[in-house]
Amino acid sequence: MTTQTPPLVSLQDPKDVSIDVIETELASIWQSYGTDGDGIAATRATTFTFVVYEPEPTQHLLATLGFYTGPVDGIAGPRTIAAVKSAQKAYEIEVTGKSSQALLDRLKKELEKAKAEGRLTDVQQRASQQYTPDLEGTGIADTIASANPCRIITLCPTVGEDNGVKAQVSAYCPVNKRSQNTLVCCEYITLHGTAEALDRIGGIISDLTISGLSTFVWWKAEPAPEYSLFKRLVSQGDTLIIDSSIFSDPEGDLFRTIEMLADDVSLADLNWARLGAWQELTAAAFDPPERRDAVQEIDRGTIDYEKGNPAQALMFLGWIASRLQWKPVDYKHESGEYDIRRIEFINGENRSIEVELAGVPLTDWGEVLGDLISLKLSSTNLEADCCTVFCSGTTGCMRMEASGGAQACRIEQVTSLADQKTDQLLSKQLQRWGQDLLYKESMEVVDQILKLASQS
Repeated sequence: MTTQTPPLVSLQDPKDVSIDVIETELASIWQSYGTDGDGIAATRATTFTFVVYEPEPTQHLLATLGFYTGPVDGIAGPRTIAAVKSAQKAYEIEVTGKSSQALLDRLKKELEKAKAEGRLTDVQQRASQQYTPDLEGTGIADTIASANPCRIITLCPTVGEDNGVKAQVSAYCPVNKRSQNTLVCCEYITLHGTAEALDRIGGIISDLTISGLSTFVWWKAEPAPEYSLFKRLVSQGDTLIIDSSIFSDPEGDLFRTIEMLADDVSLADLNWARLGAWQELTAAAFDPPERRDAVQEIDRGTIDYEKGNPAQALMFLGWIASRLQWKPVDYKHESGEYDIRRIEFINGENRSIEVELAGVPLTDWGEVLGDLISLKLSSTNLEADCCTVFCSGTTGCMRMEASGGAQACRIEQVTSLADQKTDQLLSKQLQRWGQDLLYKESMEVVDQILKLASQS
């Protein structure tokens, strides 16, 4: 993903500081910076605090190359250490169980080599898409800050020796925020250390958030409810932002997400936001008066998605079911080339509705693993005008049309929206307050489906 960032005026380039003098160092920037030669004054932003938890790519690379099978969460547990040792042994690097720049560079080189030679298995290909370390992370932060000047605290857990936490402070001013000779500037605090080291200073991290202003926490990893730093950030932040497209255990991590929602955590999933275009088209398809009654005749559905992560498909199905008052009553899973989930619902009139979720294997994965490919809603009542097909590309439309049926279907293509990029999704999320009720209601249905799955 390429992120366009605005030109920045640097008040303070990254400066290494002691943790206990971060606030003092930031304050000194503003005390020493009055106006520049052009008479332009700089003022510090007072909007919100944006906390970003961004693991280094070691775990991701180990997983992609087949050394590691655990969650990509930045926490160096026994499985991570064992994976590091295995990689070091395989690449003839001194076996220490601790990550190093030499190992990181070798892992990156090996991944590029494997891609070029076509040696990655389907599982490894999907792993490479499951969690893509955001190499433009700083650019995204700058883009967010340019629209919403704020304090950005980036936590960078490292897989290596625990040498405490290293801190840096900096300050930049987007030039497009000039107003009446004033630059509205952003403060950056970056903390590097192992997950254990960051955990030890959890109280300091909380103290660094701006008192009296909202705090958004972007957890760029899988939910880690047992990790005390995660729990601290969740409890003290106003909104937790996650992305279910990176879940390596989608069903399990969705369960954990649902548990947080049940505990009244204000939570936003960027993957849910990506469904906006599909939801809008689906609602619009049944908005005409002649089709409003027909929606109640729907009793068959098919949702195709990119094989590897069913989170989007489950959330979209949860949204449809919550709107139409469908209750899930049965679940069947058929693994194979196509990952098939068959869910039976009953509606308020006790009529049965059958929906198939199909994970479709693709040779060319998109930027987000598990993106929806196509949707078909229809009825066994051939007189009902409810057959609707949406697809994101020609292949998806052809598959749905090939499925047959005597009904004439309304067919539309879902175009990719520019605002589906991560920085745009984040910018929108940072303008919202409180829980998205539609998301919560949809996830309640997903919870019912997953519970049926656990019993099957």
